[in-house]
Amino acid sequence: MAMKFDSYLQLFFLGCFYFSWFLSSPAEAAVRKYQFDIRVKNVSRLCRAKPIVTVNGRFPGPTVYAREGDRVLVNVTNSAQYNISIHWHGLKQFRNGWADGPAYITQCPIKTGHSYTYDFNVTGQRGTLWWHAHILWLRATVYGAIVIMPKEGRMFPFPQPHGETKIILGEWWNSDVETLVNEANKLGLPPPTSDSHTINGKPGPLFPCSSKHTFSMEVEAGKTYLLRIINAALNDELFFAIAGHNMTVVEIDAVYTKPFTTRVILIAPGQTTNVLIKADQPRSRYFMAARPFMDAPVPVDNKTVTAILHYKGIPNTVLPSMPKLPAPNNTNVALRYNNRLRSLNTPQFPAKVPLKVDRHLFYTVGLGANPCSSCQNGTQLTASLNNITFVMPKVGLLQAHYFHIKGVFKTDFPDRPPVPFNYTGVPLTANLGTSLGTRLSKVAFNSTIELVLQDTNLLTVESHPFHLHGFNFFVVGSGVGNFDPSKDPAKFNLVDPPERNTVGVPTGGWTAIRFRADNPGVWFMHCHLELHTMWGLKMAFVVENGKSPEESIIPPPKDLPPC
Repeated sequence: MAMKFDSYLQLFFLGCFYFSWFLSSPAEAAVRKYQFDIRVKNVSRLCRAKPIVTVNGRFPGPTVYAREGDRVLVNVTNSAQYNISIHWHGLKQFRNGWADGPAYITQCPIKTGHSYTYDFNVTGQRGTLWWHAHILWLRATVYGAIVIMPKEGRMFPFPQPHGETKIILGEWWNSDVETLVNEANKLGLPPPTSDSHTINGKPGPLFPCSSKHTFSMEVEAGKTYLLRIINAALNDELFFAIAGHNMTVVEIDAVYTKPFTTRVILIAPGQTTNVLIKADQPRSRYFMAARPFMDAPVPVDNKTVTAILHYKGIPNTVLPSMPKLPAPNNTNVALRYNNRLRSLNTPQFPAKVPLKVDRHLFYTVGLGANPCSSCQNGTQLTASLNNITFVMPKVGLLQAHYFHIKGVFKTDFPDRPPVPFNYTGVPLTANLGTSLGTRLSKVAFNSTIELVLQDTNLLTVESHPFHLHGFNFFVVGSGVGNFDPSKDPAKFNLVDPPERNTVGVPTGGWTAIRFRADNPGVWFMHCHLELHTMWGLKMAFVVENGKSPEESIIPPPKDLPPC
């Protein structure tokens, strides 16, 4: 009953929201105001309760609704015991890194008992994005959706759905996550994998004590629905499918795609995917299900999370049918799915792929081990880009850059690895040490960048979803094995490549992206597997100001949290 009431409440809110858009002048951008109270609440899952950090006592947190062109103000008040910051994942924050959110990159965190207002414009973007905590592992429970509707009078470039639903995929640990992480770090090892995955915060009926913790979506036969799917999991790429139903992919990372139909999608942590489904099957109940994709010898939480697609009028006693998900290590399905993604590339929504490249970057992605006398095996597992393990500063990098604070970071991050080797050959288990440093890469304003991310077999190959703050980029190519600069660029898609903010580097392979550095500021780039981010698989770009004030970083807000 509570679930139905929540659904009615959401429909009422959406209806009011749409109505307010209808009444607003097309030329007038609205100001959307939200209050985020960060507080601890006891939540029960899998037969036990535990205190978790929430926004407004909700798990997942509230959805931020806006329209392209709106200004959004989110006042975050921290009443939890942890410092907090919120990242608006995928929003470009043009010239306004102060609102981006990653702790110690663009701001110092909001301390207990303090507040900060994230003030940003939604410019040139529409679709599904999301927000999450960007400090420690707090995004395990502090996350929610961002829904950006098109400008007034503009329709979706696909059939208008009868209704829509958010599907937020997450992870749940029975124990306190921060305690697990701290204990693992003392040992130099990874923390345990999660105890379940969740859909909209609920594990589904395949888990103990979870029949009441099951998300259900009611549909009417013959009607079409839009699913806004978000992977908020910390460490797992996920396959997702709906029993008996096709999905038509129409958007990824808030960018429209050429529509294509599929039985299963692959979605990495940090990514969003919008799909259309038609309720065209016999009236019944059908499971929506997700479980990890992992084609490397790395432990994951391999259990299946479910929710229910429920045709109107069908009693709850009807047992849902289960979709056939690919095997967890099915590389072919993963590669085939990603190869089908294409930008819509129409006159209204062009794919502005940089054809001329000003600077070529080649970054190796690897795991490693550094000496640690207090750790269990005398070593601390770590991760690096170009053999550099990133060290987080004590001052926000954007503040250090803007106010010319010396000694916080260097701008000598190398454009390529120090020593070339057979990156994806036999596993390398010796000489696994990395260099430590807060080293950034300085980029000229409006220059065009091509970056090849190359997985390596240091300890093991593994897929890595990389997220770049402040920009979208075009995924112009990818492949298995070592990138060949003499042959592979000839196969690049420079016409309609997928445009995203988060991309998976395939296991034992490479991915090439291009973007225009037209957003001045300090912009984080990191693996969106929280474990690897913690281990140092991250860096940042310093994009210089342009020649005019309109091409320069705006001044910081007065309430920017102090360090």
